[in-house]
Amino acid sequence: MITNPIIEAMLNRKSVRKYTEQKPSNEVIETVVRAGQQAPFAAQLCSLLLTRKKAPFGAPLWFTICVDMHRMELIMAKRGWTVVANNLSILLLGIQDAALMAENMVIAAESLGMGSCFLGNTPYRANRIQKQFKLPKRVFPLVELVMGYPAEEFPTRPRYPLEFTLFEDKYPDLSDEMIEKAMKTMDDGYLAQGYYRKQKAKIKLEVDKAETFTYENYSWTEHISRKWGQWFNDPKEELEQLEKCGFAIPAKPDSNNK
Repeated sequence: MITNPIIEAMLNRKSVRKYTEQKPSNEVIETVVRAGQQAPFAAQLCSLLLTRKKAPFGAPLWFTICVDMHRMELIMAKRGWTVVANNLSILLLGIQDAALMAENMVIAAESLGMGSCFLGNTPYRANRIQKQFKLPKRVFPLVELVMGYPAEEFPTRPRYPLEFTLFEDKYPDLSDEMIEKAMKTMDDGYLAQGYYRKQKAKIKLEVDKAETFTYENYSWTEHISRKWGQWFNDPKEELEQLEKCGFAIPAKPDSNNK
């Protein structure tokens, strides 16, 4: 592979859960945010919240990346326009904007010697975050990102083999051999690092299945299978959080998408 400092920063990225007490300067924060702003976008449908109080894992910075239609509506009003685009379209494009911004911030942080960790349950706490930050309607907290200087060192986590990820010209028929190789790559890698054992992170079985795994063989493919095989079977909770933040799906007839 070709390498350079940017590629190295990207390939060395990992989710850091222990941080030193060193606090990034305002100049460092501005640099990270400006790098985030330069990500590709549909309409800059994203904004950032920052707090430096009691962040998870002892991190000094706690960002929340939001899908933000509120600012766009204010701009459109200045031009004499009102929104007719449906909420699903807005959210799909806004999620792209927010995700790309967040990733640029992560890479910028890595290049400055910092680490970070995403908190993926943010949409399920959106209304609570809305109240905490006094967010206007049409701003939806999508994902949180803690950041700071790492107080731990460990290898990067495994990824699928390239042939299980990059498909040229058409999506292939995935053979048992390809699937098993990908599973082995992930599981052996996590087991070698003792990832789930150290975190005591085995997901409890909530379905009618006998527990046959110990930390000697419980690894990524079983862990992720238990998530998608047991959780999130009803979108009601997510839809309620979206509606509280001003994104009803489907939009109510009298809401004008608000």
